[in-house]
Amino acid sequence: LAGKEHADAIHQLEYRISRLEGVLLLNKIITESGGKIFATNGKRADFDATVEKCKEAGGSIATPKSPGENDAILYFVKYFNTYAYLGIKQSLIPGKFQLLNGAQLTYTNWYANEPSGQGEE
Repeated sequence: LAGKEHADAIHQLEYRISRLEGVLLLNKIITESGGKIFATNGKRADFDATVEKCKEAGGSIATPKSPGENDAILYFVKYFNTYAYLGIKQSLIPGKFQLLNGAQLTYTNWYANEPSGQGEE
């Protein structure tokens, strides 16, 4: 049993290292919040390409679920002086938003009257 526990621990470490290597391949900026790693390569891309790049790195597009995670994403926005895509989409109900998998948002930090559905948000 001890051998199996060691093998499981090694497998978990190999998996975590693999994921970290994927993130490091983005090769520019990395920050952490709440045990999550947030990373960017700083390059402009469309939403679908961003989602795919995140999957290739073993992660997912950033979706802030706390003020700390929101700050981690905001760090990149300020650093690169640009916007950031989030793992959020408009639901079938106009003006309501949800996670990409359809789950309800548990955290938001919108400006007043936003998102308004006007322009690119």
